[in-house]
Amino acid sequence: MFDLPDDAVLYAALNACDPAYEGRAFVGVTSTGIFCRLTCPARKPRPENCRWFASAEEARAAGFRACRRCHPGGATAEGDAAVTALRAAIEAAPGRRWTETDLEDMGYDPSTIRRAFRRHFGMTFLQMAREARLREGARRVAGGDAVIEAQLDAGFDSASGFRQAFARLFGHPPAGMRVAGGLVADWIDTPLGGMIAVADQNALHLLEFTDRKALKPQLARVSRDAKGRIGLGSSAVTRQTSDQLAEFFAGGRSRFDLPLAPHGTDFQRRVWNALTLIPAGETRSYAEVAAAIGQPRATRAVARANATNGIAIVIPCHRVIGADGTLTGYAGGLWRKEKLIAAERRYAGAA
Repeated sequence: MFDLPDDAVLYAALNACDPAYEGRAFVGVTSTGIFCRLTCPARKPRPENCRWFASAEEARAAGFRACRRCHPGGATAEGDAAVTALRAAIEAAPGRRWTETDLEDMGYDPSTIRRAFRRHFGMTFLQMAREARLREGARRVAGGDAVIEAQLDAGFDSASGFRQAFARLFGHPPAGMRVAGGLVADWIDTPLGGMIAVADQNALHLLEFTDRKALKPQLARVSRDAKGRIGLGSSAVTRQTSDQLAEFFAGGRSRFDLPLAPHGTDFQRRVWNALTLIPAGETRSYAEVAAAIGQPRATRAVARANATNGIAIVIPCHRVIGADGTLTGYAGGLWRKEKLIAAERRYAGAA
């Protein structure tokens, strides 16, 4: 999948802890028998003690053991034990109101945790926890519970804080979300975190991870294009989306069969259509996608369209990587891109 550059380039990347090769290059240290990410904080080996691998599987096959500091066998975020533990804590108690004092009581330095979460997810731990509380409240409101009850369940100190959080995300307070104006929003749990699906009875309009920073403008665009507000609830399409995502992550579905209504320009829709033709288990460069739509010089425009895709996973923008094989960015988080590409290897070669 990725032809490694020469040893000098890789050794320089190792010394610089260069994230550009994350998930695409690993170093095996012959003096210890351990293999690491190039971003591992451990002491750097001598160049003559380094062997280079394009995958964790290759390193294991050569007899190297995974480093316990950078966890090279998992996604990038999983290399940080604190991040993994705190994300699990949010999932275990999504309605809990976390504070920096809680982090200190657990033995963590709040500033370190803040930097780690921003690096991996583009938001702090406390912001991620707040999103989880908001999601719990949204579920209660969608089920018809009183707003004040949902607010208390979600752990917000005041009804106004709860309403303000909803208004920032959807553009109107929760009381206005009981009656859907043609579009409904539903939360879907996946192994990579919560997603919000927006659909009517005919098509899926948006599917995004709930912690993505661009979710709010995405929702605003869909609502504006639909000339109506988005309500909380479910439709046949959101339920179908949830079922197919579950099959995809379980290894039973390599392609999605969902009616789609992506919101974008004609050029963006051409790019997104080309992405749906990339088989699961394969990747393409931005230049290859540009050539596929008949505009080989539009590489940068393709990259922008890829970044603005509002139907994640189903329109597989995660299958587009840099020309040199590096993962490059992913709006849902680079760690998710790593996970998705790794999960889809089981589908390689499938029709």
